[in-house]
Formats: sequence, C-alpha cells, structure tokens
Amino acid sequence: QAQLMESGGGLVQAGGSLKLSCEASRNVLAKYFLGWYRQAPGNQRELVASITNRGIPTYTDAVKGRFTISRDVAKNTVYLQMDSLKPEDSAVYYCNSNPPSRHFWGQGTQVTVSS
Repeated sequence: QAQLMESGGGLVQAGGSLKLSCEASRNVLAKYFLGWYRQAPGNQRELVASITNRGIPTYTDAVKGRFTISRDVAKNTVYLQMDSLKPEDSAVYYCNSNPPSRHFWGQGTQVTVSS
C-alpha cells in the first residue's frame, strides 16, 4: 500500500526558514499530484502548495513567494522549502495527494514560528 511520511518540522523564529520532506512509496510521484496541507488549531486543513506528476507547482496566495514545493523523483521525495516564516504559518503540515486521499493522511510534522 502506498504511503507518505512527513518530516522536517520544528521551532523557528519569525523570518526564518524550514524545509519539510515527504518521503513517498515507489511510483507515487509518477501517479499522483502531491500537495502540502496544513492545519492550525481551530482551523480547517488547507492546501498550501501542490505539484503535478510532471513537476508543475501551484501555491495558495498566503505562501506565494515564500514557499517552494519541489520533488526528487529518484528519492521519491517531495519537499516544501519555507522561507520568511510568519507566526501565522504555525500548524501541523501534512503531505497527501491532491485531491487528498484518506489512505495517505499521516501524523504530519509540527511547524511553530515564534514572534
């Protein structure tokens, strides 16, 4: 069964950077559009960045110009480089297909941005 596993979260000061990784099972990157989602306490889960199975990225307006989604097909991994972080970026970050599949939700990785 295909799986996704997130890593790379942590605590960072506002203005800092973090890079998240999503390691996928073999062939997932070739078959699916993948996305990074986030959920802050009291908020709905939202899609912040997505990448097609051909490597074309899209971003929500809130992160455009600050976050970069990329992938390494040889490593079966999708990344989210987050720069110029703001306290409002604090959330649990998840990777999943886009649209999301209930089979792919994992534990996520916590990102906390201090002001």
